[in-house]
Amino acid sequence: METRDVEGVTLLYPRGFINAHTVRQFEGEIQKALAQGHFKIVVSCSGLAYIASAGLGALMGAIEEIRGNGGDLRLASLNETVQNIFEILGFHHLYRTYGSEAEAIASFGPAQGAGA
Repeated sequence: METRDVEGVTLLYPRGFINAHTVRQFEGEIQKALAQGHFKIVVSCSGLAYIASAGLGALMGAIEEIRGNGGDLRLASLNETVQNIFEILGFHHLYRTYGSEAEAIASFGPAQGAGA
């Protein structure tokens, strides 16, 4: 999984499937961002084909810490399958989703300097 930082936002790029076999890497990348004090996170899903309950659990496991530190986890570029999973399970009420990575980054507002 690729990661990068843009305008004070950490971007995660999962590819293929997030399931019981791959979730540890996904969780690890989220935890690495949190350990570095990065609480503005966008999961860019353009390369994500499917997310299983293990992946959804990883999102739920991190959101309290992220929001507790004034940040948020947002999702971008969901394909129809992943979007349907989020809607069926009600996750679209818990997480903000955006049509593009750029929209998701911009949703955090302008960077506020080093502490952003």
